[in-house]
Amino acid sequence: MKKGTLGWTIVLLVILGGIPINAQQKNIILATTTSTQDSGLLDVLIPIFEKQTGYFVKTITVGSGQAMAMGQKGEADVLLVHSPDAEKKFVADGYGIHRRLVMHNDYIVVGPAEDPAKIKGMKSTPTVFKKIASAGSLFLSRGDNSGTHSKEKAIWKASGINPEDQKWYQQTGLGMGQTLNVSSEKNGYTLADRGTYLALKKNLSLDILMEGDAILLNIYHVIEVNPSKWPKVNAAGAKAFADFMVSKEAQEVIKTFGVDKFGSPLFFPDAGRKEGDLGK
Repeated sequence: MKKGTLGWTIVLLVILGGIPINAQQKNIILATTTSTQDSGLLDVLIPIFEKQTGYFVKTITVGSGQAMAMGQKGEADVLLVHSPDAEKKFVADGYGIHRRLVMHNDYIVVGPAEDPAKIKGMKSTPTVFKKIASAGSLFLSRGDNSGTHSKEKAIWKASGINPEDQKWYQQTGLGMGQTLNVSSEKNGYTLADRGTYLALKKNLSLDILMEGDAILLNIYHVIEVNPSKWPKVNAAGAKAFADFMVSKEAQEVIKTFGVDKFGSPLFFPDAGRKEGDLGK
């Protein structure tokens, strides 16, 4: 085919709707965690962003590790994740830019009301994990390289116990909401973010048995995928979304989200704060 003919073919396809004009520029792929989706927060924030900017957000809900793997391959434009150590490496390796603090909540240890390992009232999470292990009580792990899974592994390490291959330790390979449902069905313990637990609590037979330890802080950042590494990413759209997440309007939504239903917010807005000041 001659060059001129090819050019006219492309123009004709555009006119007939075969190649939408500016469609790619108006689509943003957001790779984010199951907790932001399962809690319902994104169902509130994304429509506001789309209405304000004209962008359309395609949300891919995976664990933080998988979200960053997508970013490493240029398969996402922007990330909203909660695995700080992995995030820092992601940026240091050149895959992400402009990592910005958005919000936090905390992790909790939940389990059956009868509490077979007798952990309720304890103050140290590693000690709680050690007691669950010594009792041989069922513990459900997400096992999905998510931020929650990373936190869980750090707690096991701090407890001095390797739970792998233990009969009482089961990995679901599922997101937070589904892992909570499995834990409820099997009367097991699990580590969960507070937001997802509260959003699903009415359908769960699980109580909060451990909370308040400093190690349980759960911090979320927004990161734009580096366009220098992946020129095809929607850099303008990614920046617009990241700017929105730290904007006064979005932070106000985060501040009040869940209050009417649960009596307290599911997340706490942190834009402009330093990560080291959280939890103080």
